Amino acid sequence: MLGWARRLRARRLHRGRIPFPSWQGATAGVTALAHLGPVQRARLRTLTARFLREKAITAVGGLELGGCERVHIAAQICLPVLALGLDWYDDWYEVVVYPEAFVTEHEEVDEAGVVHRWPRELAGEAWGRGPLILAWEEIVHPRPGGNVILHECAHKLDMRNGVANGFPPLHRDMSREMWTRTFSEAFGHLRHRLAHHHATPVDPYGAESPAEFFAVLSEAFFETPQVLVAECPAVYEQLRRFYRQHPARRVDRPRWSGPAAEPCSPWSQRGWQPR
Repeated sequence: MLGWARRLRARRLHRGRIPFPSWQGATAGVTALAHLGPVQRARLRTLTARFLREKAITAVGGLELGGCERVHIAAQICLPVLALGLDWYDDWYEVVVYPEAFVTEHEEVDEAGVVHRWPRELAGEAWGRGPLILAWEEIVHPRPGGNVILHECAHKLDMRNGVANGFPPLHRDMSREMWTRTFSEAFGHLRHRLAHHHATPVDPYGAESPAEFFAVLSEAFFETPQVLVAECPAVYEQLRRFYRQHPARRVDRPRWSGPAAEPCSPWSQRGWQPR
């Protein structure tokens, strides 16, 4: 009987369906999902299965990812587009996952035309029409209130109408002027506070550029929505209208009375459990 159950789960995974116990094990404790009700969770599960069918998650650098880890990654990638649709990710097809932070070479041309190149250690990177690159260590041990997956997905959405500049393609019922004014004021306020060495609950990295500000605030929108509402209510409202979700309205996770959730054994072997 046990062997039959395993074969059934294997067939479901092959067809792209995520067995519910596997889904529970992969998403248990993910704080960014806490606002989702039963209908939204079911939709996210379906969207995640479709993502795994249509896009590749490639582990490199000696990293091995099992099915549970892939669901864990894919579910969080799909969260920002839960109400928008997977078509918002239709211009890229691969997620590359390194074991730890990776080094890339960046270059910049100054006003004199001189090209400067330097190495940067990154936990994530989004390439326009290219792969989404993540560090597994940052996924399983994120900084407080942070989420590298959501951060890089925000960059991907931002790039849909060109380069990442903190101005993603807005819906028809949204005001470009209101978006610009709201984010510009909040961005300026953050930079002013940091310049005067004042504490801020917003990740200081958001002050790097409008693009990073949008990505950092998108992390906060899903991870620490109550903090964002208190700190930047106008920004929260714009993000609520853009993502068409309301994370500040948390709901209790429905109890699962069926078979026990299947743990992600590779995580357990490393002594780590889902948040």
